Parts: sequence; C-alpha cells; structure tokens
Amino acid sequence: MLFTPGRIGSLELPNRLVRSATAERMADEKGFPKPELEALYTELAQGGVGLIITGHMYVAPSGKCHEEMTGIYSDEHIPALVRLTKTVHKEGGKIAAQINHGGGSSNAETVAEPIAPSSAGEPYFMRSARSMAPGEIEETIQAYAQAARRAKESGFDAVQIHGAHGYLISQFTSPLTNKRNDQWGGNIENRTRFLRRVCQAIREQVGPDYPVFIKFGIIDGLEEGLLPEEGIQIISQFIEMGLDAVEISGGVGYQSTRKGIRKPAEEGYFMPIIEEARPQTDLPILAVGGFRSRHVMERALLSGVADFISLCRPLIREPGLPNLIQSGEREKSTCISANNCWPTKMNTGIACKCPALPEGD
Repeated sequence: MLFTPGRIGSLELPNRLVRSATAERMADEKGFPKPELEALYTELAQGGVGLIITGHMYVAPSGKCHEEMTGIYSDEHIPALVRLTKTVHKEGGKIAAQINHGGGSSNAETVAEPIAPSSAGEPYFMRSARSMAPGEIEETIQAYAQAARRAKESGFDAVQIHGAHGYLISQFTSPLTNKRNDQWGGNIENRTRFLRRVCQAIREQVGPDYPVFIKFGIIDGLEEGLLPEEGIQIISQFIEMGLDAVEISGGVGYQSTRKGIRKPAEEGYFMPIIEEARPQTDLPILAVGGFRSRHVMERALLSGVADFISLCRPLIREPGLPNLIQSGEREKSTCISANNCWPTKMNTGIACKCPALPEGD
C-alpha cells in the first residue's frame, strides 16, 4: 500500500510517502533560497517521495524563527520560489509550501522583540515575548493569507500551515502560552479563533479547490499545556475550517523528536494518539514520528489509521530512500536517530545534513 496513489484534496500523489517539513537552513539573510536548496529538492524528487513539504517559511519578518530560514513574506520571493517548484516538477515531483510564524519562539538573532499571544518566557520560550495587540493579530492573519497566495503563484502544489511544535499557532491554541482574556484567549473556542481566521483568510486568497492542509501539534507535552482531548477536539473541526488533510505531531521544539530509534517497537511513536484522533475526522491523516521500517509503515496504512507516512530524519540521511524501499533494495532506513543533524542545522549555521555521511555525499 505504501506505493499506491493517494489524495490530499484535489492533489493526487503517486505514493503514500511524504517528506515532512525539515528546516534546511539554506537561505540568505533576506530569506531567498540558496542553490543548495534547489539541489536538495532535486535529490528528493528524484528519490521517489510522493510529496515534498518544504522547511517552514516565514510569513512576516516578525516570525523569522532562525537564521538561514526561507522567506515567503514578500512578492520579491516569488521568482526564486518559482525556480524551486519548477525544479521539483521537472523531476516529476510534487511540492507543498509550509508557512509559519515563530511568534515567541523566534530567536534573538532574527527578531529583536518576539511577539506572542501573551507575554511569556521560560520554560516555553527561550526569552521573553511581548503580547500581541489586536491589530497585530489581524496583520499576522493576513500575512499567512498573503504567504499562501505567493505559494500558489509560485507553483507550489499545496500549502501546509504549521500549527505544531510551539510556534505561533500552537501558542494560540495552548492554554500554557495563551493567557488572553479577550476573544483570542480563554476557552478552546477562543484559543482556536486565530487558526480558524488564518484558514478562512487563506481560502479567500487561494480559492476553494487549492489544497490546504495543516501540521498540528495534538499535545504540548508540558504541564498546563494543550491536553490530548483538546487537541483531538480541535482536529474534529478541521473539515469545517476548510482543511484538506492533517499531519499529526506533538511536543514543543526538541520534544517533538525521539533519539535512538533502533527497534520497530520504537517507531511510529505518535500512533497511539493518532489512533485516538482517527474516529474524530474523515480527513486524510499524515502520520509522523520515527518511522524507519517498511513493515511498520505498511501496518500503519493498512490499519486505516494513517493515509500517508511522513519522514524527516531518514530523508536527511538518504533522499533516495523511497526508491530503495520500492525496489526491494532496502526494508529499513539506515538512520539511527542520533539527532546529530539537529544541532548541525539549529545551532551552528551549517545547512541541514546527516554528519554521519562522508563529505561530498
């Protein structure tokens, strides 16, 4: 089943393998992609993955999470993004643009004064953030919408909204970081208002048929954070919000990944909570979380719980893994989940790469 066609809204995909968004750190200081990013997407498209989801692209300068992050906040980015999509389409691939705003998670090197639903600091944010004024909330909603328009105009096959891992949308949905007492905070309806408005504004820009889906953090994993039952309740509203699919993840920052995955029993670590969410939505579900072995991926699909399998670290190590699995040459990724790729891209300014690979590979 792994290599049967699937659909996300109007987008038909050749197989069920998805390259989950990965922060490549291959852009210049203004967010324009470097040639290395085009080369990486060429490798991924040639490698046989059904859909490439870009690393998160910032929708406004106030939402730049880290250095070398790709931007989609200006029409000036469109020509460079067109080159990326043409590169993928030339190889027969499909590509979705993940759009994001870091909110309080934006770092000091990129944003002088982070904004968030409420002023907050440790342990959720690396430093203090300023509570957003109502006008800033409206401006940011439109920033998401304009970013989606640019993605469509640039030739991306779909847009994925980043609603996970402690970035701005997560900050609004989580009671830990949203302490507002106006229409944007308090009960779950108010805490999801920002997301609903983002979805509505995007639809107004891209139309009813363009594929729009979400990566959603179903749980924070932090005390006083978003609870699983609340996350599932939010997922049940995604069809009403006009979304076409959901990639279910969880955790904040590094908590969203696990190290040292060696055994099949350690793979698919979000599957138990995805199983709880499955009855609450008819949308296609992209399952992410430590998948390494073909038989574990197949089992997740055949169970009816997942419709697609999202891979991140295995495709950092081997962009051609889907073809290797399909040909029978490989039954499992050689990624050992050491997570040395994470410090490489998040702390040193070096582009995303598996350090275990020889130089030049």
